[in-house]
Parts: sequence; C-alpha cells; structure tokens
Amino acid sequence: MSIKKNDNVIVTTGQNRLKQGKVLRVFRDRDQVLIEGVNLKKKHQRPRKEGEKGQMIEVPHPIHLSNIALYCPSCGRGVKSSAKIMAMKSKKDLPAGQAGKKTRVCRKCGKEI
Repeated sequence: MSIKKNDNVIVTTGQNRLKQGKVLRVFRDRDQVLIEGVNLKKKHQRPRKEGEKGQMIEVPHPIHLSNIALYCPSCGRGVKSSAKIMAMKSKKDLPAGQAGKKTRVCRKCGKEI
C-alpha cells in the first residue's frame, strides 16, 4: 500500500471525482482511507448537555484505495508511484542521513512525491 497519512491524493471515481485532499487516516485491514473534505456525510448529533441544541454535522467517510491516486504537484494530476533508493554521488548532493533511503517517485515526471 503506497498511500500514507498526510499524503495528498485525488479521487478518481464516484461522486467526489477530481476532488483532492490530505489523508487523515489509513484503514489497512479494510484497504480504505479517510480524506479531509471529501466524501462527507451528514450525521444527526443529539444534545449532550441540558440547554444545548441538537445539530447536523458533516463527517468524512472512508474511500476505498482503488478509487484514489497519489497527487503529483509537478504533473498536476493523480499518478502511480514507484520506489527509488537515493544514491549519493558526492557529499553535497544530499543532506546528512538521506543517502540510501527509499523514497516514492512519480512514474510520469520522475520527481519525488
């Protein structure tokens, strides 16, 4: 699963198609993610305290992983990603501790996501 918390994603199918947002939570056992501001459902909330009014609140519901894609800011659209291990050519190329780390790269433009 290449989607992680705080990733920018875009919805590819359904009524929320082409909406983008940040991943709030990943449900690995169900292969679903919760995206900020996408797939909102209205929920009736009862009053908790005396004198408080009941209200309707909008709560995000999870979306299946097959219906979303990672958003590449340089391409400006949803893309597939691949893993790349950062190689160090010289000490000036990468900051300390970055050599040999695995990162996700856009398959279209080759830039890091």
